[in-house]
Amino acid sequence: RSRMEKLLDCHFINGALVPPAKGQYMDVINPADETVFGRSAAGTEEDVNLAVAAARQAAPAWGKTTGTERAVLLNKLADLVEQHKAALSAKEAADAGKPIQEAAWDVDDVAGCLRYNATMAEALDKKQGTAVDVGMEEFDTKLFYDPVGVCALITPWNYPMLMATWKVASALAAGNAIILKPSELAPFTCVDLAFLAFQAGFPPGVFNVVTGYGAEAGAPLSTHAGVDKVAFTGSVATGARVMQACAPGIRNISLELGGKSPIVVFPDVPVDVAVEWLMFGIFWTNGQICSATSRAIIHEDMLPKILPRLKEVVVKIQACTPLTPERPDVAFIGPVISKGQYDKVLGYIAAGKAEGATLFCGGGRPADAPPKGFYIAPTVFTDVKADMKIWNEEIFGPVLAVMTFKTEEEAIALANNSDFGLAGAVLSGDATRGQRVARAFKCGIAWVNCSQPCFCQAPWGGVKRSGIGRDNGEAGFNSFLEVKQITEYKSTKPWGWYIPPGFTRPLPEPAAKL
Repeated sequence: RSRMEKLLDCHFINGALVPPAKGQYMDVINPADETVFGRSAAGTEEDVNLAVAAARQAAPAWGKTTGTERAVLLNKLADLVEQHKAALSAKEAADAGKPIQEAAWDVDDVAGCLRYNATMAEALDKKQGTAVDVGMEEFDTKLFYDPVGVCALITPWNYPMLMATWKVASALAAGNAIILKPSELAPFTCVDLAFLAFQAGFPPGVFNVVTGYGAEAGAPLSTHAGVDKVAFTGSVATGARVMQACAPGIRNISLELGGKSPIVVFPDVPVDVAVEWLMFGIFWTNGQICSATSRAIIHEDMLPKILPRLKEVVVKIQACTPLTPERPDVAFIGPVISKGQYDKVLGYIAAGKAEGATLFCGGGRPADAPPKGFYIAPTVFTDVKADMKIWNEEIFGPVLAVMTFKTEEEAIALANNSDFGLAGAVLSGDATRGQRVARAFKCGIAWVNCSQPCFCQAPWGGVKRSGIGRDNGEAGFNSFLEVKQITEYKSTKPWGWYIPPGFTRPLPEPAAKL
C-alpha cells in the first residue's frame, strides 16, 4: 500500500524499477495550483533500447501462453487495481487535474477493462483452429491467431491510466509484450499499473514503461526496429509523425487522434434533456476529451428555448480542486492540464470573439476559481459561422460553439462537414429519426439521445483525420493479433496440374450426341 501512495520516479523495465540512463528527470506540475506535484524519469533512447530488448526477450515465451493463462493474470491485476483504488484515484486526480469522483470512476473502468479483456483472452483459445468452408472438400482450412509481437503503446494525459489500459489490456490479452510511453504531463499511474502487473504475476519484460518527453522517448520508441506495432493516441500532428516513422518498415499501426464532434438537437426533445447532454458532452473532464461534442447544431425553433436554460445551469458549475469532495447538488469542473493548454484554449476564445462569434457565457477564468491553477470557465459561443476556427479546429477545452439548422438534411451536412470523424450525437424524440441521423454521421461512434458514454466492450475510434483502427471491443482486441490461415490438401488423389511419372490424366467424357 505504501508503494502505491508514492510517486515512482523510475521507468519499469524487465520487472524492476529502473532509474533513467542519463539521470534526467522531469517536473510534473499539479494543474490545480501550479506547484511541482512530483518528478518523473525523463527517458531517452538508451532507456527505450533497454525496454525493447526486455520485451523482445520476453515475447516468445509469453506469446506461447494460452489465453486462459493470460486471463488469470489480467483478473489478478484487476483485483490489485481495485485494492489500491483510493491511492490510485487520488494520484490520478492530482496528476491530471480532474475532480476526485471522476478519477475514481476512471479507476473502476480500468479494472473493468482488464476483466473484459480477460474474457477475450479465454475466448481466443476456443477460436484457435476455427474451420473455414472454402467450398472444396479436398482442402481443410483453419484459422489461427498469433500475437503481433512487441508493441509500443503511446498514450495521452486526459485519462492517463484508463486510456493506457485500453491498449495495455488488449495487447497483453492477445499475448504481446509491450512498452508503454505515457504522457509526460501525467505519467505516475501508468508506472503504478506496470508495477502492479508484475505483482500480479506477469513475467519480467512483458509489461515495460518508459516515461519521458515525446521527442526524447516517444520518437525513438516509434522508430525502433525492434517494435512490431505502434498504437498511439494523441494529436493529429503527432499521429502523422508516428505514421511516417512506421512507413519505412511497413509496420502495424493504429491511431486514435482528434475530434470535433457534433451534437444535433431536434425540436421534439425536452429542453432540460437537451441541456443536460449539451453540457455533459463538452464540460465533462474539463472539455479535454477527443470525442467531446463541441459543435452544437440546434434546430432554429429550439434555440430560444435552450439558450436561457443552458446559461442558467452553466454559470452554476463550480471550479474545484481535484480533491474537493463530491456533492450531489453541484457540478464541478477542474483545471485544464497545463499552462500550454490553458493558453491554447484562451487563444481559441479570443479567436472566436475576433471572428465575430457572440460570447454567450464564460470566456475567462471562473469567478470562484482558486488563485492559482489553470482554470477556464465553461464557455458557450453563439452566432458561429462554419468557417470560424472555433467551429473547425479541436480546442480540447470547455468551449461549445453553437449553430442552427432548419432541415434534417442541413443538420447532417453541417455535422459531416469536418476534417474529423470520431463521434457524433443526435437528440430526438423520434426514435426512427434518431437512428437515421446516427447512421448518416461519417464517424466511428454515434450516440442517440446521449453523449459520451464509453464502454470497453464496444469499439472506439474514428475515420478521416480522427485516426486508423479501433481501441476496445473485439475490434480493439483483434488489432493486436495477426490472423493466419493454414490450408491442408486432404485428398489422396494427385492434384494433376502436371503429369507425374506413371500417371495418365483421364480424358474427359465425350459429349453426348443429340
